[in-house]
Amino acid sequence: MQWQNLYARLEYLLMVWKEGQELQAGKYIIGKVLGQGGFGITYQALHTTLNQQVVIKTPNEYLQHDPDYDKYVKRFIKEARLIAKLSQDPHPHIVRVSDLFNEGETHCLVMEFIPGKSLFELVKQRGALPEAEAINYIRQIGDALAFVHQQGLVHRDAHPGNIMLRGKGKAVLIDFGISGELVPTTVSSMHPGNKGFAPIEQMQGYRQPTVDIYCLAATLYYTVTAERPTTSFDRKVFDAMLSPPKQLNPTISDRLNQGILQGMALEAEDRPQSMQEWLKLLEAPTIVIPPPVEKIHRQKAIRPSPKKPSTSRPRKSDARLDIVCDRTLRNLICDRFGLIALSCDV
Repeated sequence: MQWQNLYARLEYLLMVWKEGQELQAGKYIIGKVLGQGGFGITYQALHTTLNQQVVIKTPNEYLQHDPDYDKYVKRFIKEARLIAKLSQDPHPHIVRVSDLFNEGETHCLVMEFIPGKSLFELVKQRGALPEAEAINYIRQIGDALAFVHQQGLVHRDAHPGNIMLRGKGKAVLIDFGISGELVPTTVSSMHPGNKGFAPIEQMQGYRQPTVDIYCLAATLYYTVTAERPTTSFDRKVFDAMLSPPKQLNPTISDRLNQGILQGMALEAEDRPQSMQEWLKLLEAPTIVIPPPVEKIHRQKAIRPSPKKPSTSRPRKSDARLDIVCDRTLRNLICDRFGLIALSCDV
């Protein structure tokens, strides 16, 4: 068995295109190998007509002896065409596909080249990222994956090595995991950034958005802790524990800690069932600011000032009325007591 694996490896190395090799009658010139997975090889290449760097992805030809190889290729072509359709209405956080062709018997998918560092490389260089920065990157990729899911696709490979950072806080999702669920279990990806980011059901060909939710939650775990999470295989088979991210980085919020753990639930039915639902778990609670209270001014009661006694002399008509009243009163008194009223003016 060891010799068979070594032979397959040597055969694989012989089939890898060499730097400087021309494709499509000189339209593309192969550069360095960017990545080697269980199913595909990714090259950097030059588009000679446009003088632009591109990425070319091909199936691993050494798998052609596998009895399911035709299935791999059919899936590769089908999903490559679906991904190319995404580029007709491009999403700002998804790599663009520009071409699909055959070079001999090898199928080739041409994609946009994104210069810069991957999220895996950034964390390796800087260590755990601050919570706000990490959520900014993950939210962009989450929006991209939600868009992918709406088109009936699942990425299945949203690990830190497949998230490129353009600068100015912009993240781009690259390298769709085409046919990843059909790769033989004896073949594993050789990219250093993907260990521990796949859910257990992905090994059985499960193709639902919850696969991407687990991958992205595991990527967020790595981004804020700088530690790869325990693999889902070890958790399922050996009951290995997944350390809460807050245990590794006490500075993160309880909200983020719980959001990561829910997204990385071992069973698919225990995770949020849509990417939008999971992203909401990462949102900070809205702080409602009450409207300003109007100031109430004390109003002083204004009482009418007391009337001053009048100093004006009575009118003449009023004086005469008083004289008449006095005479009448005097006559009544005199009459009562038998006195004779004097007719004289007062």
